[in-house]
Amino acid sequence: MSQKEELIKGLQSALGTLRKDLVALPEDAIAKTFGGVSRSAADMVHEINLVNEHVVKTLLGQPLFDWPEGWIKAPAELQTKHALLAAFDKTNTFVIEGLESLSDEDWTKTVTTERGDTNTAERIRFITLHVWYHSGQVNYIQTLLGDSAWHW
Repeated sequence: MSQKEELIKGLQSALGTLRKDLVALPEDAIAKTFGGVSRSAADMVHEINLVNEHVVKTLLGQPLFDWPEGWIKAPAELQTKHALLAAFDKTNTFVIEGLESLSDEDWTKTVTTERGDTNTAERIRFITLHVWYHSGQVNYIQTLLGDSAWHW
């Protein structure tokens, strides 16, 4: 298996695990915050979508959108489980198809980001780690709601 295939497979695993956890969350938990200041599962998934789309657009040389200021909050239209999962699935399709379309040459190019120069493999590792990070937060929300099961 090539490095490209391994990295895409790892990202797909992270995305699939998070999706299973989102499906397991009750509808009323999707937009729930705790203590009045925590971020909701919807907020975290919206951020994942933005980060992943931004990274892949960078790798594909596509125009980038302006990054929102401050903590990312999900818009009102993404505050339901159905809408959030639909947006998550749509972004995941764009991301995986975009990564699979990269040529071998694209994998050796220097990628310039807001944090300096890097490469394609590092960018994919970054978005995979970012998905796992927020997946852990969604797991924590599950436990706060009394759900200690593993849904993967």
